[in-house]
Amino acid sequence: MINSKDVLDTIKELSVTAGKEILKLYRKDIPIEYKEDKSPVTKADKIANDIIISGLNRAFPDIGILAEESSDDLSRLERRYCFLVDPLDGTKEFIKGNDEFTVNIALTEWGKPIGGVIYVPVYKELYYGWAGEGAFSLINGVKKRLHVSKRIGDIRLAKSRSHHSNLLDKLIAENHISHIIVAGSSYKGCLLARGDVEAYYRFGRTMEWDTAAMEIIVTEAGGIFSGMDGNPLLYNKKNPENPQGFYLLNSEENKLTVPTE
Repeated sequence: MINSKDVLDTIKELSVTAGKEILKLYRKDIPIEYKEDKSPVTKADKIANDIIISGLNRAFPDIGILAEESSDDLSRLERRYCFLVDPLDGTKEFIKGNDEFTVNIALTEWGKPIGGVIYVPVYKELYYGWAGEGAFSLINGVKKRLHVSKRIGDIRLAKSRSHHSNLLDKLIAENHISHIIVAGSSYKGCLLARGDVEAYYRFGRTMEWDTAAMEIIVTEAGGIFSGMDGNPLLYNKKNPENPQGFYLLNSEENKLTVPTE
């Protein structure tokens, strides 16, 4: 069996180390490349990825890895456990210089997230969770257990800073949402886990490494994480895309009516 403390200690340390290297390049004049899907990638993404992957391989050589900036080794599909890594979630935020980018590392077991960390380098905020053990933040040396908001109705909704969706605009209008909190990257999931917002809806395609750490932190804080179709997202699949979108809620009572296309 996997030891939750060993895994969490390792991925917390690696996320912070990667975050420090990312900050060395932040707001510097560095080249931007574009991948086949037209998403940007920088030297910061690659350096952070190398730090995390080499550290995971040293500590847990028998666990599979699926990482955004690494070539895919499909032997992971045969493994009970698999790490999912987004070394710099919110590259667009990093490029724009608006501070809201994160380092995401999660561990899955048979396709379900069981542990994860999200580190916010600029704010020096660390969020982490483990199945059955709760979710926590570590900010300014203070550890705090995370709990979603108890608010029902008149909700605050997190909205992506860089990903625009006409369906989200319709959802906001049709459900008469007046409290909108704009934020970048997986930081939106952290806001929900710590009780600052009650909902986050994301339409369209995401990748497994975008959501796995956020899912375990939100659910361990007492929240709901679901695919837009009402089914759980699956992880460590041959195709790491999740095409249907997802939503986070503090309570089922705050579930919104989703507009049709």
